[in-house]
Amino acid sequence: MRKAPRRTARKALLGALIGLAAAAVALALAVPGLLDGLEGRTWDWRVRLLARKGSATDQIALILLDQKSLDWAAEENALSWPWPRETYALVADFCRRGGARALAFDVLFTEASSYGLFDDERFGSAVAENGMGVVAVFLSREEAGTQSWPAEVPEPALSVSGLQRWLDENGIRAQNALELGHATFPIPELTAGARVLANVHQLADADGVFRRGQLFNLFDGKPLPSLALGAYLAGNPGAHSVEIDGDRLVIDDRKVPIDSRARVLLRYRGPSQTHVAYNAAAVLQSELRLLEGGEPPLDPSLLKDRYVFFGFTAPGLYDLRPSPVAGTYPGVEINATMLDNLLSGDFMRPLPWLAAALLILALSVGAGLTGAAVSTAGRTALVYVIFLPLAPALSLGAYALGWWLPLLAAELGVGLTLVSSSLVNYATEGRQKRYIKGAFKQYLSPEVIEQLIAHPERLKLGGERRELTIFFSDLQGFTSLSEGLSPEDLTSLLNEYLSAMTDIIQEEGGTIDKYEGDAIIAFWNAPLEQPDHAVRGVRAALRCQEQLAAMRPDIHSRVGKELLMRIGMNSGPAVVGNMGSRTRFDYTMLGDTVNLAARLEGVNKQFRTYTMVSEATVERASDAFPVRELGRVAVVGRKEPVTIYEPMLPEHYEPARERLAAFAAALTAFYAGKFAEAEGGFTAIAAQDPAAAAYADKCRALRTSPPTGVWNGVWLMTSK
Repeated sequence: MRKAPRRTARKALLGALIGLAAAAVALALAVPGLLDGLEGRTWDWRVRLLARKGSATDQIALILLDQKSLDWAAEENALSWPWPRETYALVADFCRRGGARALAFDVLFTEASSYGLFDDERFGSAVAENGMGVVAVFLSREEAGTQSWPAEVPEPALSVSGLQRWLDENGIRAQNALELGHATFPIPELTAGARVLANVHQLADADGVFRRGQLFNLFDGKPLPSLALGAYLAGNPGAHSVEIDGDRLVIDDRKVPIDSRARVLLRYRGPSQTHVAYNAAAVLQSELRLLEGGEPPLDPSLLKDRYVFFGFTAPGLYDLRPSPVAGTYPGVEINATMLDNLLSGDFMRPLPWLAAALLILALSVGAGLTGAAVSTAGRTALVYVIFLPLAPALSLGAYALGWWLPLLAAELGVGLTLVSSSLVNYATEGRQKRYIKGAFKQYLSPEVIEQLIAHPERLKLGGERRELTIFFSDLQGFTSLSEGLSPEDLTSLLNEYLSAMTDIIQEEGGTIDKYEGDAIIAFWNAPLEQPDHAVRGVRAALRCQEQLAAMRPDIHSRVGKELLMRIGMNSGPAVVGNMGSRTRFDYTMLGDTVNLAARLEGVNKQFRTYTMVSEATVERASDAFPVRELGRVAVVGRKEPVTIYEPMLPEHYEPARERLAAFAAALTAFYAGKFAEAEGGFTAIAAQDPAAAAYADKCRALRTSPPTGVWNGVWLMTSK
């Protein structure tokens, strides 16, 4: 029995090794970024599923130049594209009138207006009067624009302490990510009046989707804020403390997680226009109505204390970007999302690779250990059902807590582990299972076979001491019956009989030990433990007799003889296990308990009965079946007498209750040595009761030849 733990340990070790190997493969693909494209798709799924508003979402408003606005301008005002700068001046005036906290233009004004200098001056004046305007600068790596900060443009007020130290720690890759060597600045009329100049150029991930952003970039050695950070700076006038420290950018008291390229991971709030949005036409109409003293379509107070972003959403204006929440998403809303995250303090964070590696390792090894512990197809399927959704579920939980867990790598590790475990099990245990099932399906019940599959070490030589209920059966007069049948007919009859009896025994959980011609030897409580083994055994015996009675008329019509079966049963300790040579053995039993069961089958001949059980079996079966006491016998090879019983089905016992009571009274007289009285009692019911007829003959014999010595009521068996 010590080999089972060793086998379990070997399987666990193999499962753990498979999990380790699968995790290593997943990490080898994930760490260099080979899975980034597909991983990004899984991230987008999480974003779409879990995107929610933040605490600062309602502090941000959008003014969108959409297709309706273009159509209104063309139809109502005969304005073709591009619009005159005076229209943007009206937007700035409306925001000032409403008390907006900041106004950020996600529009490049890098060339003079085609409507003349006055148009630019009008716009510049409106931005200056607004006092909180953020105007766009375009930084890039392409050879366009200037490579140095223009002397006429005020230098940015943003100062990032700890920047050089951080660049030294993170190397050239970080420097290249932050440093953009070319800039295109807005027209002088705007730079003079703008509160903040801000970079509007953001880089997408490798697959073109905007999942990350940068709060500032470097140009000519000077930090230039993004449009989002610029809006924050404009909306909160005064000195600001900005420091970069390790993996955090600290802006005033706001701690922003960044990666090794100073990028932030955006937490999108939902589909387009999750932030409150107004179209540009409505804003322009409202400002014009107010200038005329009329009632505006939009109340300017709707913008009070809000950070306002102005941008394009009309398809022809080319400011739509791929995002996790939509294939086409307004670029201005990406900047609004970045400010929302900054104000709400809930930027997402990528899970550190060490933590991710440990998680992938734990999931893969867990799947390997669990997969190694199961053997059946149903349990294997259950392992798949449990472990395959585990990584997605954890990734969703991590998202809710603000982390990007590498889902694809984790799922790949688990999937490789499960598939590899299944293949290994099929190649090793699967072959063993098929061998066991093929070799034993004719002899053992399916439950027993499953036990042997789960514990194949039981197929080795050796036995264990167990309490069994043992079944021996034999057909009465089968030798003479077989002499009158052809080999083919005899084989057919025997197979029909044995199949019917075996089905019942196995349905009751019994194990077929062997067949010896027409004889069946079976037992209960091994290899499976069955606390009710005696009940199962007796019930099987009674069912077998009922089944044979149902088959008897058909068999009689075919062979011309009655087919009757004798059964003997006993319960008690025996040695059960695999007996034989190292190359050929049987799962069988040995012991005195077994011998007594075999003897009781033969004792039926003397008592003219067909089912006989020992007192030990009756005690273990308790009151599950009615029985009648048949007597006390001393079988060949055993000194101690045993009390024997005949079990019955309730429907047979009740009609015979009076006769059985008469039998019991006569048996009491027999035990007392009152042979004449006993003979009279047995003779009275002998015609209906073969056992009583046998006792009547025995009483006459004892009257003729009285027993010598002290009479103890034991019927001595002189033959097997």
